[in-house]
Amino acid sequence: MTTLLIFGPGYTASRIAAEAQRCGFVVERIGRAALRDRQAVGEAIRRASHILSSVPPEGDVDPVLNMHGEALAGARAAWIGYLSSTGVYGDAGGAWVDESTPVGRGRRTARTAADQQWAALHPQARIFRLPGIYGPGRSPLDRVRAGQAHRVDVPGQVFSRVHVDDIVGAVIASFDRGPPGAYNVADDRPASQNSVIEAACRLLGMAPPPLLPIEQAGLSPMARAFYAENRRVANGKARRLLGWVPRYPDYSAGLAALLAEGA
Repeated sequence: MTTLLIFGPGYTASRIAAEAQRCGFVVERIGRAALRDRQAVGEAIRRASHILSSVPPEGDVDPVLNMHGEALAGARAAWIGYLSSTGVYGDAGGAWVDESTPVGRGRRTARTAADQQWAALHPQARIFRLPGIYGPGRSPLDRVRAGQAHRVDVPGQVFSRVHVDDIVGAVIASFDRGPPGAYNVADDRPASQNSVIEAACRLLGMAPPPLLPIEQAGLSPMARAFYAENRRVANGKARRLLGWVPRYPDYSAGLAALLAEGA
């Protein structure tokens, strides 16, 4: 029996769980509150054929590795995955980054440490580096409808993003294809956040929000830090080795599909 153990079943991991169940997996989930039960978690690790963590660091520490790293390192699982972030690459000045690009140059030092710790943890570890995630109930369409969308005047700023279902597709594909290692999972068309917001407004027939200097946009410190980095994320390795092709190759296709689905 194939059993997928998921630490931290949040937005993305829950969709991975649903697809894994459709593929015949038994899925076990461990939330943050259950992490402290070392015996129960240890037994779940021993049962699992596949293990996925979507739990981000807390402060400077990865809580899953902190409490269960030894058990995970000795796991008999055939596959181990960790949902990381393309933030580990830091600012590339708008250049393309791939899995050979050095990490640890950005603001996400704890995420970089966790990324590297998971990669070194187990011979079957796969690290999925993810850019901005959007999908049903969590997209620029929702922010525009709620009046929470921003257009910020930061010339030349470019980001990558990915539809949540394309993350699901890459993770599931890696169960049977591709070697251990890091994989960028992003769509084919990096673009400015302003372009994405403008596309969402056109689809909804709404006027775009005003273009404001970053000092006047009312952004949180976290949101302002988002604009301090600029990069394009290449997905060629996942395409070549996993046989993965994004269902939504750019934000235009992804947003249009969400709108058609009523999301």
